[in-house]
Amino acid sequence: MSAILAVIAAHADIVKAAILGIVEGLTEFLPVSSTGHLLLMEHFLGWDDEAFGKSFAILIQLGAILALLTIYFSRLWNLALNMFTSWAAARFVIGILIAFLPAAILGALFHGFIKDKLFDVRIVCIMFILGGFVLLWVDRMNLAAKYHEATSFPLLTYFGIGCVQVLSMVPGTSRSGATIVGAMLLGADRRSAAEFSFWLAMPTMIGAFAYETFKSRHELAGGSITLIAVGFIMSFICGWIVVKTFLKFVQRHSFAVFAWWRIILGSVGLFLIYFGR
Repeated sequence: MSAILAVIAAHADIVKAAILGIVEGLTEFLPVSSTGHLLLMEHFLGWDDEAFGKSFAILIQLGAILALLTIYFSRLWNLALNMFTSWAAARFVIGILIAFLPAAILGALFHGFIKDKLFDVRIVCIMFILGGFVLLWVDRMNLAAKYHEATSFPLLTYFGIGCVQVLSMVPGTSRSGATIVGAMLLGADRRSAAEFSFWLAMPTMIGAFAYETFKSRHELAGGSITLIAVGFIMSFICGWIVVKTFLKFVQRHSFAVFAWWRIILGSVGLFLIYFGR
């Protein structure tokens, strides 16, 4: 045991990079908020991304993005081939763009405010708890689903989902959680709501990645290539696993496990913030 602990201590930064990559990959596409988890780890464990270089947090997110694009590549390719000849394909692309626009516009306008004012662990914990109760509430509403295919929602439904996604700009809310809840409240069944959260993640995450990279372009120096590679690979692998399994999971189970995880983690976080010192 002492030998194992010695090896871990000698490679502490690599272990941290791997754990951060795992957390990013596992939480990015689940309704639990990847940003919230990383902020809590930074606060309570002292794992500040700056210790790895500014590029670390940005590039491990790219791992999760590439996992999603890899799995959906054939469907994306077919969509690209058919969007100019098939109204159904074109309509779906328009729907994704309509859903993407609210977050894109407001994110660009309020990026500074969000980073400066809302990236607070107390806000994260509160949103964890509130989001958990919202998931439980939606699960127990026994909604009558009108739409069962993510590719054929009405255009106004796509826009409504996009408006709800704006709430995820508050850390701890969860982009996928807001998208899923919005879709279900607007008539989608659980599986199609979860699937559309994947589709909407593509432009949203790529746009956020590109914007963050541009804003931080002068700070992307530094950081160990080894640490970035470890975090990137773990993020890719875990993101791939989640995307591959999540739709099957929600077909058979409710969102209760994610809701209670959020509530418990947020409650423990608040307790530690106010009473842990």
